[in-house]
Amino acid sequence: MAIYTKEQAQALLKKVLSYSKADECEANLGGGDEGNVRYALNAVSTAGDVSSISLSVTSVYGKKAGSASINEFDDAALERVVRRSEELAQFAPENSEYMPMLGQSDFKEAITYNANTAAMTPETRAEMVGKSLAITKEAKLSAAGFLDNSTSFNAVMNSKGLFAYNKSTDVYFSVTTRNDAGTASGYAARGFTDVSKLDTASATRVATMKANASIGAKAIEPGKYTVILEPVAATYMLENMFRFDARSAEEGRSFLSKKGGGTRLGEQLMDPKVTIYSDPFNPDLPAGTWGGDGLPREKTMWIDKGVVKNLSYSRFWAQKKGVAPLPGPSNIIMEGGDATLEELIKSTERGILVSRLWYIRMVDPQSLLLTGLTRDGTFYIENGKIKFPVKNFRFNESPVIMLNNLEALGKQERSISVESYRSYLIPPMKIRDFTFSSLSDAV
Repeated sequence: MAIYTKEQAQALLKKVLSYSKADECEANLGGGDEGNVRYALNAVSTAGDVSSISLSVTSVYGKKAGSASINEFDDAALERVVRRSEELAQFAPENSEYMPMLGQSDFKEAITYNANTAAMTPETRAEMVGKSLAITKEAKLSAAGFLDNSTSFNAVMNSKGLFAYNKSTDVYFSVTTRNDAGTASGYAARGFTDVSKLDTASATRVATMKANASIGAKAIEPGKYTVILEPVAATYMLENMFRFDARSAEEGRSFLSKKGGGTRLGEQLMDPKVTIYSDPFNPDLPAGTWGGDGLPREKTMWIDKGVVKNLSYSRFWAQKKGVAPLPGPSNIIMEGGDATLEELIKSTERGILVSRLWYIRMVDPQSLLLTGLTRDGTFYIENGKIKFPVKNFRFNESPVIMLNNLEALGKQERSISVESYRSYLIPPMKIRDFTFSSLSDAV
């Protein structure tokens, strides 16, 4: 049984803590059920179900901490893992930044669990993948894709009286389509809490359309262009920006650092159309209501109309700076506009439509300068219409500069990054003077 109820988790964690002889003790219990189907060349290659559960115990003496983990839960095993964590703590060096554990707190009930997703079966996944394959075969393209659903829980209890529990579900789908010659490619990805929102056929139609439309791509000169980033491309571009960490900013290691010292808190850093926040109760992107440090998570504004409104503070750094601690983002939501992607294209005299970015690497953390490549459908726009596909580019651009060159935003969508398997609510965006530095022969 990989999913424990709140009551079952609480009972097990109480038993674990009863064995503790340390100054402080914390026990974390987590597990889940996961199923997946992977396919390539229009045929399923692997499929499976996995159930896992584990317990981690951290014991503390003064400022010395030790942790041990186990995946068996009879009484002897529970006592053994507690003793092992205590032994390791005695050998550990003192941690000068250790903060005492927090006591009891009331956490709001999360909305991260959906019964439809939890009820998915191998037959459900097979049917959804079958719908995707039917689309690519009809289009005479080859598809490679991945469908994964999970139901998981995590719970924490410590010797100071803190207890928190959360249960969640997720389903992810991605598909890449290519022609037989390997000269054209399309991509689509979707992620939801509720599987009833996932239409694998519709997503695959998008990928096949992109693949067919990108046949015969032409080379054009690199340079600065107006670009329209679809939500997936925008997500890849922006996710390096989403830490909002006060310590790295105050230590001069972040794009939020001010030259000469201090942070850019309160500054107009981006275009006034940019508003970014976290909200664990957003129905389209729910998140947990507590973090690993035992602090509750609430709706938090990070960027408001282009102004830096908040930075996240760990408990240690908050104490050092004499401010209240603030957990980092539980999720990321960027407000959008009312325009459709088609309307953004129609409003563009000359520009580039970017479907997806990949192989993104950091060039300069302080300016957040990134480099990477376009892929899976890049198109030239002229007089409000897509004229022809273009060969892929390498770009060199900072999301901070990009969000200062923002011309328009479309309707936000839930987008998934397959690099981190995190979902975001991000709109398509129209950007002027986006820098393409060279051409790429990659498809």
